[in-house]
Amino acid sequence: MRVMRVTAFGGPEVLVAGEAPEPVAGPGQVVVEAGFVPVVFVETQLRQGRSPGPPLPTPPYVPGGGVAGTVVAVGEGVDPERIGARVVTRVLGGGCAQRALAPADALVPVPDGLGLDAAAALLNDGATALGLFAAARVRPGEWVLVEAAAGGVGSLLVQAARAAGARVVGAARGGRKLEVVRGLGADAAVDYSDPDWAEQVRAVTGGAGADVVFDGVGGEIGRAAFGVTARGGRFSVHGAAGGPPTEAAPGEAERRGVEFLGLEQLQGFDEETSRRWAGRALAEAAAGRLRPVVGQVFPLERAADAHAAMDDRDTVGRTLLSVSH
Repeated sequence: MRVMRVTAFGGPEVLVAGEAPEPVAGPGQVVVEAGFVPVVFVETQLRQGRSPGPPLPTPPYVPGGGVAGTVVAVGEGVDPERIGARVVTRVLGGGCAQRALAPADALVPVPDGLGLDAAAALLNDGATALGLFAAARVRPGEWVLVEAAAGGVGSLLVQAARAAGARVVGAARGGRKLEVVRGLGADAAVDYSDPDWAEQVRAVTGGAGADVVFDGVGGEIGRAAFGVTARGGRFSVHGAAGGPPTEAAPGEAERRGVEFLGLEQLQGFDEETSRRWAGRALAEAAAGRLRPVVGQVFPLERAADAHAAMDDRDTVGRTLLSVSH
């Protein structure tokens, strides 16, 4: 079967097409025929030989932590009636392949009427966004600042905040991404390549700042966003795409009455919790209440192009690989 391998640490060109033996389901496992594979930012970092947290794999390896597709075989102890089911799932041994092994207890059914592309986009992003949103306890009328608001997680956080009756400032870089943010219903969109973007946020919020901040960027942007968090607000960290994860200086959050939800909160998203949130995200999308933004789809063999686009920050929403082409 066709696979994509990271042959060495380096640029996107280290992703090379190859062949691998067909997977065979062991006890408690299934084989999933992949339709779409989500590409997440951390995979580009691991490919470069650096990690924001997860252990570095040893090249050569097949990247990709999940797939959306159809169960085509089951192992011992798994109900044969699962064959033919449309699912999204984390995988064993890498997802950038025609077929992948998955634990049977990791499968999340895809509701009727929801495409496998949307399901793939929600596997990680939906679980993360809904979990973060619940922890931040957003209330109607509050101002919510979402960084990387045109990205996979950010675009879902914008929608969740709007649905909860909050007012949303979406921050992103460049006109194309700002248009996406406005299309999601944000009350304001600011470009954080502007030197005064944080002051723009303060002005939009009437000088008080944002009651809730979702920080998926870190670095200088994350620090600036922490600076415009309102007194008594919540600052939620979930990523560090633009630099080191944001941290509050000792006593700083306490002095301002800001609840600081650091990157460690993601450690509480165990497999069972993530699966439950992913299922809820799929149900919300099937009901039309949540819309994943699938910004770009590449054939499996063009995984290097997908990584290059993400390295260049030239993507919106979730990037997918299509395995059927």
